[in-house]
Amino acid sequence: MRITVFGATGGVGREIVGQALAAGHEVTVVVRDPERLDRAALHAVVRLDDPSAVRAAVAGRDAVLSGLGSRGRKANGVAERLTGKILAAMEAEEVRRLVVVSAVPVGPEPADDPLVDRLMRKAIGAVLAELYTDLARMEAALADSATDWTAVRPPKLTDGPRTGVYRQVVGGTPRSSRSISRADVAHAMLASIADPAAVKQGVGVAY
Repeated sequence: MRITVFGATGGVGREIVGQALAAGHEVTVVVRDPERLDRAALHAVVRLDDPSAVRAAVAGRDAVLSGLGSRGRKANGVAERLTGKILAAMEAEEVRRLVVVSAVPVGPEPADDPLVDRLMRKAIGAVLAELYTDLARMEAALADSATDWTAVRPPKLTDGPRTGVYRQVVGGTPRSSRSISRADVAHAMLASIADPAAVKQGVGVAY
């Protein structure tokens, strides 16, 4: 499969690239800083600030995956703005399949969540309000687009290994969503490419 990965120097992005290459996919990456990337085995490396190159990078792809997002509490509209560039390039090239990473708090709260999890979610949401607002706006842009998008929504990210064993709720959020490794988020994103049930849906993932 031919895929393009945005944000390949981030934690989730690196995992997507590594797992995609291991699976034998042809991988093109689009990054803000190519110097932070090991280019071995990659099909091509493109700078995010070159619109014509970004458009060429998504042309003819089977899927586009994005690990883009803020690296801190101050989002500054990063996810919404950069995803807008991806959508513009994909729509210009008539490429349909897009999978992005979002976050559990952007999705619906499980009706049966224990009180401790509801309180924890509220507290974290207050601290990271700007980041989650940015992700919510990103998801709104996805919903308004012509792409066949999926937003994978993890809770707290860890540096644990890929297990391939986690809970997943299409259109919802797993009960007591507390953590998941970046490696398993990447696994879920790659697996969702061929899942018709995940198209135009948020997908909550957690251990």
